[in-house]
Amino acid sequence: MHPPILGTRQCTWPDEATCAGFAQGLAARPELRHALIELHGPLGAGKTTFVRHLLRALGATGRIKSPTYAVMEPYELPGLQAWHFDFYRFHDPREWEDAGLRDILTGPGLKLVEWAGQAGGLLPLADLKMELAPAEHDQRHVTLDAYTPTGAALIA
Repeated sequence: MHPPILGTRQCTWPDEATCAGFAQGLAARPELRHALIELHGPLGAGKTTFVRHLLRALGATGRIKSPTYAVMEPYELPGLQAWHFDFYRFHDPREWEDAGLRDILTGPGLKLVEWAGQAGGLLPLADLKMELAPAEHDQRHVTLDAYTPTGAALIA
């Protein structure tokens, strides 16, 4: 059974600059400070690129690397703790459970999760799910579904 969607927003990013602008707008929302956001889409859809822009907009400095091999990268940002997860390499949902990440994902702070489906439905309910779909000429069609009041506030 799927949880009810409290709101949906669709947009198109014609280029990376638009992605960066969207990330800056999202970073300005206070609800983001304690959100769980899942990012969906095929390889090359722009999930990690979006995360990089969002973390930069929140004050991250230095290298922002993909957590594909590390599974999780933590970020101590001005007034905010954030985590970027990538479960692409998980082959069994128990790997997520064995990794001991439940406390982080249910605790305070911003959690950004790529390849959430690899956890087999064991993750807590996301506030917001973003589906990035590549289109012609480097465009991205983006669908945002809010599953909690926090998610609804993020797409308002």
